[in-house]
This record gives sequence, structure tokens and C-alpha cells, in this order.
Amino acid sequence: MMERVVVIGAGMAGLWTALALAPTGRQVILLERDPPPPEGGPEAAFRDWTRRGVGQLRHSHAFLARLRLLVRDEHPQLLSALLDAGCRELRFEDGLTPLHRARFRPKPIDADLAILTSRRTTLEFVMRRYVEGLAGVELRPGTFVRDLVVEPGSPPRVTGVQLDDGRTIPADVVVDAGGHGSQAFEQLAAAGVSVPESAEPSGVIYFTRHYRLKPGSAEPPRGGAPGNGDLGYLKFGVFPADNGCFSVTLCVPEVEEELRKAVVAPETFDAVCARLPGPAAWIAPARAEPVSRVFGMGKLESRWRDLAPGAQARVLGFFAVGDSLVRSNPLYGRGCSFAGVSAYLLRDALSASPDPQARAVAYMGGVERELRPYYEAMRKADRSAIRRAQHELLGQTRPTLRGRIMKSFVEDAITVAVRSDPDLLRASLRGFHMLEDPQAWLRRPANLVRVLAYWARGRKANAAAYRPKDEPGRAEMLEALGLPADADARRLRAEAA
Repeated sequence: MMERVVVIGAGMAGLWTALALAPTGRQVILLERDPPPPEGGPEAAFRDWTRRGVGQLRHSHAFLARLRLLVRDEHPQLLSALLDAGCRELRFEDGLTPLHRARFRPKPIDADLAILTSRRTTLEFVMRRYVEGLAGVELRPGTFVRDLVVEPGSPPRVTGVQLDDGRTIPADVVVDAGGHGSQAFEQLAAAGVSVPESAEPSGVIYFTRHYRLKPGSAEPPRGGAPGNGDLGYLKFGVFPADNGCFSVTLCVPEVEEELRKAVVAPETFDAVCARLPGPAAWIAPARAEPVSRVFGMGKLESRWRDLAPGAQARVLGFFAVGDSLVRSNPLYGRGCSFAGVSAYLLRDALSASPDPQARAVAYMGGVERELRPYYEAMRKADRSAIRRAQHELLGQTRPTLRGRIMKSFVEDAITVAVRSDPDLLRASLRGFHMLEDPQAWLRRPANLVRVLAYWARGRKANAAAYRPKDEPGRAEMLEALGLPADADARRLRAEAA
């Protein structure tokens, strides 16, 4: 008998679950509480599609090489449809600095390091249309799941879902792809199923605005002022998208209350960008015009749930994919890749055994192996960024000798080497794009020797590899915006007293 899989949610995690499971011959039913996209293609989707369940729908996205490879290798027709809709592939060579280009020689691995860029609405719109055409897949929009149907046992088993109208849909497997707003784990807890989890705040708030190039205008040439950076009090990034569109995201630490309250205003957002050489070149009035308000996204956290701690399933017939299982700070764009990778791990676990216990253990083992390194790396980076923002705010910038050495190793060795050497850039990007452990490249002796050689050359010899010096410091930026530079420091000290 054909196995029936009911998927709660038809966002990225739900769509990836369908992409992974439909070719296996299973019946896949996607239940989505939000309405379908409007008629009219990508522009109508960006303008009019209402997705209350997807808070990040209109924030910047770049889809990592790991995700693009899943599309290319598993669903090449989908890749063609995305490109036909205006999505773009940014190749490895497109991101090279002038220093790289002087030494660049193409290698086969370069083809695997390309990324997909588009507005999130365009990607989801095209993926959804493709998924709806797959054999065995049914997508039901406007359908709200009220509860899970849990059969008592040791461990309990999920056998279906109950809808808001009282109907029950039985299932052999239920997949929670409901993202941040999922209620499935609360429903499991109400049924007596305890799922261990750990969580901590990311300490930042994101602000995004979208722009479109004016007719006849082109993007700024590559190799100029960088379009992304980390200034401590502010992170920023420019994200090329589809059909002449792009977005800028400003990432503000939660402790920077004055800045984050002000930057939601479009005129302040643009004023910040105008003082950052990279983004300023993109949003110059002669080149582009804004096409959206400023979208904010806060209450971000890292969260890890374990459905099979100690290789013992807490519940059978139930799996979670994407943000409802594992989420982290979206800074590196890994959320969609986490969803895609976990969906294919689910496919492998279901195909490996019909035994519910073995499936649960195999799935969580795969998630631990494939996602844990990136989750921990991001969590470590978040903790460091939170401390850095607080110290800068309070003027506590006297690191220990070890701290100064480590800072120099990152800024004067690793960063310089990666910005200079195309082979080291390739190696680091393999980790960034989830093609191997994010720290693996630096553990290889040959790579470490080359990094140390750049460090030994000194700042003067490596001068061309450093970021431009005209990016404003915190006090300069806040003064230019007419914001008090010491208000947040006084608030923090008062809270600590």
C-alpha cells in the first residue's frame, strides 16, 4: 500500500519535503494555512502574497551552493524554471576580488560553488508551481491543523492530524514543516510527549528594504567597495535578486536600541546605507529606487530539538523538518539549506527501514551529523557578536593578550588570506556553503601554512587585502543620523546597577 505522508506547512520546509519524497512513490499531502499565491507571476507574488506564517518572506535571501546542488542534481527541471523566472546563479568567479583575479585559474569545483539569488517570494512561487505538478503530491491551501492525532503507547505514535473544521486526516507519517510558528511540539507536550530542546537568543534584529534598478542602469561593478560587512554595532549586506531587483539588509544588535528604533524609518534606513560605501553604490538615486517599506524581523534564536535522544525515539510516525526542528541566526542564509538537507535526510531514513523506531533514530542521527557543525558555529559566532556589541557600547575595548592575538589571527591572517588567495577562498567557501564541516579547511596543514604565511607578511605587504577605511564607526554613524551616542550605554549601566 502507498505510504501517506501528511506535511504541516507548505513553505520552504514543506516544499522541500515534497521534492524529496514525491519521487519515492509516496502520497504527499501538504496542508498550508496561508492562501495560495496570487495570479500574475513573481511581481504579483512579491507585491500581494500574504504569508502570515512566514515572517522572513520579504527579507533578503541568497540560496547557498548546497541548496542549489540539491535542485540541480535532484530536480534539474526546477532549476530551469527558476532561471526562466529571473532567478540568477552567481558563480564563484563573480565574487573574486582584484587580488584573486590576478591568480585565478578555473577549477572543476568552481561549478559547485555557485549560489542562487532571488527574492524569496519568487523562489517559493516557482517551487510551489513545480511541486503542484509532481505525481502523488496534493497541496491544500487555507487549511489549518488544529491538533495532532496521538495514539498512546511506549513511545506514543502520531497517526494523523485534526483540522480546524473537525475533520481528521489519517497518515502513516506526519511531518511538521510549520517553521517558527509551529504548534506541533506544544501539541505533543499536551499529549504527554516530552522532546528535549535547547535555545538561546541570537541577539540581533534584521531590517530589510527592497530596491529595483532603473531602466538602463546596471549593478555596480564587482571588486569595488564590499557590499557586506560587520562593523560591530552594525552588520550589512546587499543581496542581488531576480528581474532587476535587489535588497539591502541591516543587522542591528539588540543592545543598540536607539539605532534599531530609528532604522525602521525608510529615510533613516537609506541614510545608513548612504554612509556605507558598498550599499551606497547600489542605492544611488541615479541607479536604483526603493520599492518597499523597511521590513523588521526580531526575536531570533538558535533552537535545537531532539526527537530521539540517546537513540531512543520519543514519538513514532512524527518528524520535524526545517525551523521547527533546528534554527539558527539567518546571517549566513543557512535556514533554507537546513530545510532542504533535513528533507532529504528524512527521505533516506524512511527508505532505509519500515520500522518506526529505526526511522526516527536514523533521521536524528543524520540531522546531528549534517547540521550540528553549522548550528554550533553560528551559535558561537552569536555569543561573540553579543559580547562585542556590548563591549563597544560600554567602551570596554581592552582585550587580553590572547584576545588580541586571536583577533589578529582572524583579521590579519585568515581574512587577508581568503581575500587574496583563490584556492583558500574555494576552501573556505566549501564550509560556508555546507559542502563540508565549516572548520575543516583551516585544519588542513597545507591551508594553515598558507594562512600563516600571509600573517607573517605583515599589514603593509597585505594592505590591498583589507577593507576600505571609509566605513563609519559607531559614534560617527549615530552623530550623522542625529541619534544620541551614549543613551544605550547609560541604559545598560542602569540595568546592571
